Amino acid sequence: MNKSKTDSTFIQQASILAAAALISRLIGFIYKLPLTNMIGDEGMGLYGAGYQIYNLLIILSSAGLPAAISKMVSERLALGQFRNAHKVYEVSLFASSALGILCSVVLFTASKSIALSFSGAQASPNLDSMLTIRTLAPTIAVVAVMSVYRGYYQGLGSTMPTAVSQIIEQIVNAVSSVALAWYLMKTFNHIKYGAAGGTAGTGIGAVFGLIFILLVYRMYLPVIRNKTEKQRGIIVSESKRKILRELLSTVFPIIAGTAIFSFTNIVDTQMVLGRLQEYMPYEKALGLYGQLSNKFVSLSTLPVSISSAIATASIPSIAASRVLKKSRDTSDKINTAMRVSMVISIPSAVGLGVLGNQILLMLFKSYPEGGLLLQIGAASIIFLALYQITTGMLQALNKVRVPMFAVVAGVAVKIPLNYFLLGVPEINILGAVISTIVCYVISSAVEIVILVRLTKIRLDIAGMLVRPLASSAAMGMACFVCYHLLYYIVPSNTLCTLFAIAAGLASYFFMMLLVGGFKAGDIALMPKGGSILRLFERAGIAGMLR
Repeated sequence: MNKSKTDSTFIQQASILAAAALISRLIGFIYKLPLTNMIGDEGMGLYGAGYQIYNLLIILSSAGLPAAISKMVSERLALGQFRNAHKVYEVSLFASSALGILCSVVLFTASKSIALSFSGAQASPNLDSMLTIRTLAPTIAVVAVMSVYRGYYQGLGSTMPTAVSQIIEQIVNAVSSVALAWYLMKTFNHIKYGAAGGTAGTGIGAVFGLIFILLVYRMYLPVIRNKTEKQRGIIVSESKRKILRELLSTVFPIIAGTAIFSFTNIVDTQMVLGRLQEYMPYEKALGLYGQLSNKFVSLSTLPVSISSAIATASIPSIAASRVLKKSRDTSDKINTAMRVSMVISIPSAVGLGVLGNQILLMLFKSYPEGGLLLQIGAASIIFLALYQITTGMLQALNKVRVPMFAVVAGVAVKIPLNYFLLGVPEINILGAVISTIVCYVISSAVEIVILVRLTKIRLDIAGMLVRPLASSAAMGMACFVCYHLLYYIVPSNTLCTLFAIAAGLASYFFMMLLVGGFKAGDIALMPKGGSILRLFERAGIAGMLR
């Protein structure tokens, strides 16, 4: 396969997955608006607390599997070993299913103990989060199976099944979560039932996503059988034990690194509720935690989902280039992925930092508090995106242990800093945000330094940071000025916020063109990148691209 075709495939698959990730995150965020207005910040605090231990068990049962499987499958396909590539899928499916079922049972049976641990320092232990934990338990097994198929398809060079299943999963999740929360709140008139209804929708969405994935596999099965039979007796068949050892050695560092982050979030939950209750009531502490887990985390991770998707889609392509010893291809793909990540993440961080209060007032009219969390914590978007994209690059280069050590370095600073800052009444919940930023700064810095040393790559610093930062600074000023000028004339927060966002996007786009911040290949990697390039050509500005 020639270089241009390889680059085209890489860009196309990454673009599909990035678009799906953005759509899925948008749907996931939008349905939380009516959910928050129904159950408030306290209810969303219960909702978020239930998710923390669920996320940890999801990680233990299936996190890292799509990346590991796609890498292992793509490496074998690059060497023409389709039969062994399919055996990777078979071994992974058995291992992940068994572990997923075990984790589901553990979460359900331990739900009471977990709920008690989230009660914090209050005198009367609160079991309100137990329902949200139990409704999430069966979802782990479903997601574990689904992750194997997604990794297998990505390794085969197709992100479309993953993309479509993600969108189906989120649409069903959104509808069922809001409907169940509304029905249970109406029936029982307590926020714990509304929160449980919201988490139950997660499992229903996952089931529908899995059904679609299985239907795709059923359609593709005759092709798989034909290709595997043709290689019987020709290609040396790997043993399942060897594949399992390779899978475990590949996936363990990925799981360990991600699990450390997830475990830190659990510590965050307990630390926030515990430390804040030293100087405020439980209900207020739970409400502040709801602002952190629902508003700050949801909004700040929305743009990062594109970086995560690009990293996931890049792994098979970069892994194949590494196996075939195409170092120039590998370097080009790494720089492209990192540039696109920053071109999206940096303006997102600046926009949320400038318009944090206004955005929350527009989205959560009944519960608009939490803008300061966004204003201060917006910087986390940049460093989390850097961490995720470099993690994907290192995994593709078979350096799966590096992210684990990077996470340990970040968390080692985060936890004591978090404990100290949360104990200061004037800082309170902001302590969790500040320590999170510090954690991502350290983790991403460690990864970037090691990535450069291992690959000897020359990073495009101007394209990654200088041009997007300069353009984002101009965008931030445009957002601020446009909002306040228009508000002086038309005092409508929603209208002024939407106008300021539109003006900010236009100014960012214009400044990036002026400073040469866009490359045709980078735009093609973005969601709907092909359509954007065609618009550039029609407008006669395609020549301004680098």
